Amino acid sequence: MVITATIVLFVSFFVMLLAGVPISAGIGIASVIAICASGRSDFQGFAFTAAQKCFSGLDSFSLLALPFFSLGGNIMNKGGIAKRLVRLARLLVGGIPGYLAATNVLANMFFGAVSGSSVAATSAMGSILSPLEADEGYDPNYSAAVNICSAPTGILIPPSGPLILYSITAGGVSVAALFMGGYFVGAILGICVAIVAIILAVRKGYKKSEVKDADPAWKIWVEAIPSLLAVIIVMGGILAGIFTATEAGVVMCLYCGVLAVIYREMDFKTFYNLLADTMKSSATILFLIAASSIMAYVMARTKIPGAISDMIMSVSDNRYVILLIMNVFLLVMGMFLDLTPAVLIFVPIFLPIARSIGMSDVHFGLMLITNLGIGSVTPPVGSCLFVGCGVAKVKIEGVTKYIVPIFAAMVVALLLVTYIPQISLSLPYWTKLIPSMGWNG
Repeated sequence: MVITATIVLFVSFFVMLLAGVPISAGIGIASVIAICASGRSDFQGFAFTAAQKCFSGLDSFSLLALPFFSLGGNIMNKGGIAKRLVRLARLLVGGIPGYLAATNVLANMFFGAVSGSSVAATSAMGSILSPLEADEGYDPNYSAAVNICSAPTGILIPPSGPLILYSITAGGVSVAALFMGGYFVGAILGICVAIVAIILAVRKGYKKSEVKDADPAWKIWVEAIPSLLAVIIVMGGILAGIFTATEAGVVMCLYCGVLAVIYREMDFKTFYNLLADTMKSSATILFLIAASSIMAYVMARTKIPGAISDMIMSVSDNRYVILLIMNVFLLVMGMFLDLTPAVLIFVPIFLPIARSIGMSDVHFGLMLITNLGIGSVTPPVGSCLFVGCGVAKVKIEGVTKYIVPIFAAMVVALLLVTYIPQISLSLPYWTKLIPSMGWNG
């Protein structure tokens, strides 16, 4: 019965996904079909329970962090903050061949450190750097590929909406520990992308910077420092216990709003549009969470996570093999699912397995978000891929040949994060947010 329910749940979900049914509706419908296949006949009772699960899934103060960090990222994108971070990044890496590509990687890391959104980073950096790269003769497909593949650093380097979502889905894993662990993980991913981008730049003959900025270096630093201070304010406040991660989102919105006013690059109409966009995206995420709460209930009732765990553990009891299986599965699923529904669906399935092999919740969360972040750059559903191609005005077919080698480097970064727990856990351990920085047994 468990095997039947498992097959019915996932097959029906992916059939609807391929048929173009909205993901949130597909999750709910697949859950109903699975509960029917499990032999339950009390449909009225199930409907009542499903409604309760939807409400309880959204009844969390921590969820307020998601719209606030989303709004903060949108303000940074339109408020002139992104441009100042790009100028600083270009100043720092101007001596590297293909310096504009390296600038893109570093700027995405900077932007991620103050926005927490890979899609926002893709849009902001692409719109700023694409014209500059075109002026210097860069292949637009190469430029777009570097921008797309470096954007996922934005969901690893805190603050990060997906890490907050994982914390909630996993039952309250420390957001502060996840945020601190994200620094090294995001840096590893960015470095791997940058190495391949530079190698490709050398092969294509792209030179070092010959552009002299009109402003001196000190002025570029002075203009960028207020933007970078957002990181210190957010993380410093969380670590010092001044405010929670949710309250940090509010603080970031206020701080970025003040900067946007000072820079005079955002009018009332733009701000209104940002609020509308944030409400739409937040409503979509909350609807997904509500629908996923039904699926989580169905999986728990039909004991699907336990069945999948037994199946994986029957293949091998070696933690490294188990982690490889999980990563391959998530990489494939990341090609078809956006990050938010993937987190909501797979955390209840794989987190118990990770715990059983001695993996900490923080380490697993960072591995999961890294994996699904890589999925955002791959077709057919990669959000960063579509946004990046749209901003650069290129076709997916042309970008793919450059994404493939960079994708390989991203997988190397994923394996490092997976098998070396110290990358994820060193900073949380040194800041006394977790008791150890290795395997739990």
